[in-house]
Amino acid sequence: MKRRLFATVGVIAVLALSACGGTDSEDTASGASAAPSMSASAPMASASPSMMMSGQFGPGCAAVPTDASNPGSFEAMAKVPVATAASGNPLLSTLVTAVKKANLVDSLNGAQGVTVFAPTNDAFAKIPKADLDKVLADDAMLKKILTYHVVPTQLSPDTLAGTHKTLQGDDVTVTGNGTSFTVNGTSMVVCGNVSTANATVYIVDTVLMPKS
Repeated sequence: MKRRLFATVGVIAVLALSACGGTDSEDTASGASAAPSMSASAPMASASPSMMMSGQFGPGCAAVPTDASNPGSFEAMAKVPVATAASGNPLLSTLVTAVKKANLVDSLNGAQGVTVFAPTNDAFAKIPKADLDKVLADDAMLKKILTYHVVPTQLSPDTLAGTHKTLQGDDVTVTGNGTSFTVNGTSMVVCGNVSTANATVYIVDTVLMPKS
């Protein structure tokens, strides 16, 4: 009887140990399978829409130099004030000439928290040469046109749509959303949300003309 009792106790002990061992292995397997699941979900959580929309946008951005050491690159422009930044950008050489002619370099560089609608060289090329030469020769008219391209508040893409008072005094109206915007119904933003040390720049394909 004693032998049978010991044998029974031994079998029960073996079964108990086996059950404990199976539970540990299941827990380990469960933990191992859970870890990859958490790891796989982490990158998705970090890529928020606001982060994806934080950079520059528009087809014209492809013409901007990508070498950070180039003064016309986005990285270089972000480190200097807006008039200086424009002088390094190959899309804006005509605008820079006009800004210098109107003696606005210091004013634009010294402004804080402004938005600039910057016409490309092609935008100025749309103006008949005789008319453009006439404007460039008239400092008062040139200053009026250029200051019409500056809004004295800094507009992000989220706040760009709407009507905004310019430094010249007239309003500009921006329509659109996301990465597609039009200014005054005719001028398309071809490269938007470009940062400089003191401004946000929206490069446009048509020169804006004030009403007054």
